[in-house]
Amino acid sequence: MWWLYVIAGLVGIVIGAGAMVALVKAKQKRDQKTIEDAEEQAKQIINDAIKSAENKKREALLEAKEEIHASRAEHEREVKERRAELSKQERRLQQKEEALDKKTEGLERKNEQVQKKLTELDAAKEEVALIKRGQLEMLEKISGYTVDEAKAYLIKNVEAECTHEAAMKIKEVEARYKDEADAKAREIITLAIQRCAADHVAEATVSVVPLPNDEMKGRIIGREGRNIRSIENLTGVDLIIDDTPEAITVSSFDPVRREIARLALEKLIQDGRIHPTRIEEMVDKARREVDATIKAEGERAVFETGVRGLHPELVKLLGRQKYRTSYGQNVLNHSKEVAYIAGLLASELGVDVATAKRAGLLHDLGKSVDHEMEGSHVQLGVELARRYHESEEVIHAIEAHHGDVEPHTVIACLVQAADTISAARPGARRENIESYIKRLEKLEELTGSFKGVETSYAIQAGREIRIMVKPEEVSEDEMVLLAREIARKIEQELEYPGQIKVNLFRETKAVEYAK
Repeated sequence: MWWLYVIAGLVGIVIGAGAMVALVKAKQKRDQKTIEDAEEQAKQIINDAIKSAENKKREALLEAKEEIHASRAEHEREVKERRAELSKQERRLQQKEEALDKKTEGLERKNEQVQKKLTELDAAKEEVALIKRGQLEMLEKISGYTVDEAKAYLIKNVEAECTHEAAMKIKEVEARYKDEADAKAREIITLAIQRCAADHVAEATVSVVPLPNDEMKGRIIGREGRNIRSIENLTGVDLIIDDTPEAITVSSFDPVRREIARLALEKLIQDGRIHPTRIEEMVDKARREVDATIKAEGERAVFETGVRGLHPELVKLLGRQKYRTSYGQNVLNHSKEVAYIAGLLASELGVDVATAKRAGLLHDLGKSVDHEMEGSHVQLGVELARRYHESEEVIHAIEAHHGDVEPHTVIACLVQAADTISAARPGARRENIESYIKRLEKLEELTGSFKGVETSYAIQAGREIRIMVKPEEVSEDEMVLLAREIARKIEQELEYPGQIKVNLFRETKAVEYAK
């Protein structure tokens, strides 16, 4: 690039010189000496310019040579580094190829070994098959069983083992869940019963009125029996006057009438004036006292159980239960106990306690009027509860507490359980001796109908059945399944309070005589 400047400078100088010459000529060579000086000066300038240009040219060439040398050295260095990297990569590739060759050779050797082993296994399988056939033939000859018979024998043994395992598993699972369920149920029910320690005394359907002396019997009978007829007509009871000293028995299916007659007799005996008019007065007074007692007892039952908002007529009907008994158990005390137990169970389970108590208190409401109206006490109780606008949940609990309908609420189940607890505990109720004996006979008859049962005995008032099985027909494993079948049959065909324990016994004896 520098020579262009030099040339441009030279061209400019020449043009300037030409211009000066032209100017000089134009001015007619005004000053010859000046021109010569100018020419010499121009020559000097040109020479200087040429020298300067040559110096700069030499410097540029030197710089260019140095740059070329440096670039060549850098390039050679980069080439050398790339060659070294390529050499390194080539060595790596060569090593990998050698390793792959070794692996390929190893795989080929392994394939050959595997193929050899497969061939040996095929030969061994054929040999085993031959040996197995030979052994089967030998076993058939020794045992006298064919293959099908041996299979049947093995299947029978497997079934026996499976039966044993199934029985053991069933027994284990039943024991575990029974322990857990019994423990939980026992805890809840025991807590409920302990917190509700209600005392009950079994009551009869008759009342005994003590007399100060036997002469009072004649005065109560009256002339030609007019006094006793008057009492019986006014109260609707039967007076039994027998050889029992100093006592009269009042008998009636209606406990309210019986209580009115008892109170009237006590007042007449205390007053001493016994005649039809006085009898009528005392019966009216006793009836008013009984009505007041009924109302007070109903209010006390509502207060003790904490049930609120009952219709006044329902309160009176509850009070009437004081004079009502069922299997010797006082119905009012039973209803209060059911209310307590149902409430406690509800509190343990997190259910509405107030509703559970209300349903428990009213569950036997129909027994207040079942002597006066037709229908079961369940139906009557449902009608009364619906008439006095009780909730559907309470009505359903009343309807389901004896299983007339299937319970579909927790409250109904709790009332049913509480009713069973109150009625089934020892001493709560008296059963008719004939129905009791029939139930026990039916229990023994039902359990004795199973195959393999030798004898069966109902003990502990029918709460346990002991069964002796024939050891040659029932194995120990089959006893577990037989016990389950008997328990299910009892549940399906018998009605009983509480639960019945099924005990099976299997005993093998060997008897021989030394002579």
